[in-house]
Amino acid sequence: MIHRLAELTEKAKQKPIRKIAVAAAEDGSVLKSIKAAMQQGLVSPVLVGNKSEIERIAQLIDFDLSQVEIIHNDNGANESAKIAVSEIKKGNAGILMKGLVSTGDLLKAVLDKENGLRKAAVLSHVAFFESPYYHKLFCVTDAAMNIAPDLDTKVHILNNAVEACHKLGITVPKVTVAAAVETVNPKMEATVHAAQLKEMNINKQLQGCLVDGPFAVDIAVDKEAATHKGIFSEVAGDSDIILVPDIEAGNIFYKALNFLGGAVCAAVIMGAAVPIVLTSRSDSEISKMLSIVLAAAMD
Repeated sequence: MIHRLAELTEKAKQKPIRKIAVAAAEDGSVLKSIKAAMQQGLVSPVLVGNKSEIERIAQLIDFDLSQVEIIHNDNGANESAKIAVSEIKKGNAGILMKGLVSTGDLLKAVLDKENGLRKAAVLSHVAFFESPYYHKLFCVTDAAMNIAPDLDTKVHILNNAVEACHKLGITVPKVTVAAAVETVNPKMEATVHAAQLKEMNINKQLQGCLVDGPFAVDIAVDKEAATHKGIFSEVAGDSDIILVPDIEAGNIFYKALNFLGGAVCAAVIMGAAVPIVLTSRSDSEISKMLSIVLAAAMD
């Protein structure tokens, strides 16, 4: 069981230094997070982008680039994304990070049929939260990639999150399939999907985890709330993964935790050949650095 995000740093430090390719690295906040991760001895970056601009920004933030590999590209962020992905393909890096390039353009390079990094059928966002009100880290998925996932897509999203947990040593993650209520209502698709995913888990079509639901979020994280509602489950009050119904619910939950709930998070994109660090402009500096730590901690 992992209780704090700081434990991910210790886990990452036990591994060889990971090389991270940054697409369009001429971004101040991204370079700050890379600098912090380097100071922890966690990563060795390959910065792809306009070299003079990268060096200008690095000077402003007192980032010594003398031991950093820079691949110069002045043909735009799209080309930087392609180059960064090619560095992964060649085995020169094991983590990809988004810099000053749009998410769409980065993912276009990742998903390129000939030269990309696609591994699974679906890419999905996996965010691990440390909350002052919960006894361990928990994962929220998918808050950023898949808009209105059908049942098949949710299977892939769930499998990606389970894989992320396994890579962190959480051997049998407990999964809550979240909804507004705990009873199956044909008019509420989230509850129907929850029942189907639970049944798939019972039938061993979904393995490596324990799935239950539909549960409202209070049931997912609070054993007393579950008992009060007459729900007795190994997952209730002890969830490792909360699978949200759609991107709107996930985005609201994600931002409420960060901005109102006192939580800190680290997030990656799963489903590619390597972890992808794809942070939001609203993410804090510590969250961006911890997302690099998360990727580096993965086996």
